[in-house]
Amino acid sequence: MSAAGVDSRSSRGMFRSLRVRNYRIYASANLVSLVGTWMQRIGQDWLVLQLSDDSGVALGVVTALQFAPGLVLGMYGGVLADRYPKRPLLVATQSLMGLVALALGLLVAGGHVELWHVFVLAGALGSVSALDVPVRQAFVSEMVGPELLTNAVGLNSTIFNGARLVGPAVAGLLIGASSGDTGPAFLINAGSFAFTIVALLVMRRDELFPSPPVTRARGQLRAGLAYTWSRPDLVLALVLAFLVGTFGLNTQVTIALMARQEFDLGAEAFGLLTTSFAVGSLTGALLSARRSDRPRERFLALAVVVFGLTCVVAGLAPGYVWFAVLLVPTGAAAMMFTVANNSFVQLGVDPQLRGRVMALYFMCLTGGMPLGSPVIGLVAEHLGAPWAFALSGGLLVVAGLCAAAWLARGGGSRGTVPGGTSVARSGIGAG
Repeated sequence: MSAAGVDSRSSRGMFRSLRVRNYRIYASANLVSLVGTWMQRIGQDWLVLQLSDDSGVALGVVTALQFAPGLVLGMYGGVLADRYPKRPLLVATQSLMGLVALALGLLVAGGHVELWHVFVLAGALGSVSALDVPVRQAFVSEMVGPELLTNAVGLNSTIFNGARLVGPAVAGLLIGASSGDTGPAFLINAGSFAFTIVALLVMRRDELFPSPPVTRARGQLRAGLAYTWSRPDLVLALVLAFLVGTFGLNTQVTIALMARQEFDLGAEAFGLLTTSFAVGSLTGALLSARRSDRPRERFLALAVVVFGLTCVVAGLAPGYVWFAVLLVPTGAAAMMFTVANNSFVQLGVDPQLRGRVMALYFMCLTGGMPLGSPVIGLVAEHLGAPWAFALSGGLLVVAGLCAAAWLARGGGSRGTVPGGTSVARSGIGAG
């Protein structure tokens, strides 16, 4: 291990993971790439509304298509993460996602795009992302080591939401300035993937902290599922992730519908509303990056309740300005839960099972979106976007209170020790 790596591991501060060279290079490139990703998300949502006559159901369907593949392919991505070197896998997945963005950009630029094109390419992007996410999440610990993992997860969320602060606003202004043309947003995103690919290629391999690879064997998917099921603390984290993903993290759908239906505003306003949510998310991520220990289950339950309450209040906002202001605490609450839950899971699992468990975690977090997005779109069409927002929040409040009641009755952690090293009492191995 390099001297720089040792210094970084013993340092303190909100940005201590950035002292690790490999992580610093990756984080810088990831910021650029994520700005492009958020530009594409805004462009895609706005393009669907343009092509579907402002259909909330169509917007929910394209969101569902983008996340549904994770339900089928997510665990295979986790197996790949545990079996093979993660860096080459990430180069491949990032390249494929860049090509999908390029295809959509060229279709729009050429004036040939139809709604079914957006649906197909959203499904393709979701399929590659389902493999990419567990590999990328497991790779974080290999860049910084276990002592800096919580900080790096918090900084990753800070970067993600810093990009969310910039990308939607830029996309909204770009679409507005070009009379509704979404093509440039997709083309910029396609080019942004090159930054992450280059960063992965120039990393110093001898400064990584690779997990021992798992030998190919039968039953590895079942082993990951059985290991997780044997751990009540992980089951709680995954159930909360599923409920928050299903009812709370569909803000791209609800914010777009609020901007278009409730306030009758254009792409610039939509981008600025998303930026308001990102300001809160960035704040929540920065606060989360300060902690270095594994969060407690009670904190996860409380965070879900607070997130739900902020959604209810935001949904009942009396106008555009109030809605924009209330999106800030909503974004902060959402991010404090997701960072805490991510760290809770990563720091509590056997390293040789981390890829599979993280795949299962993200299947729960994003797998509910294909179920929740069309339902939220349908509620918005019949009752209005504010009720869709408020109803989602109310369901989260109930979920958080149920989790708190279960913990109060003695449910929760078993088989873990402080510092995140898991004790697999079930005796389940990787094979």
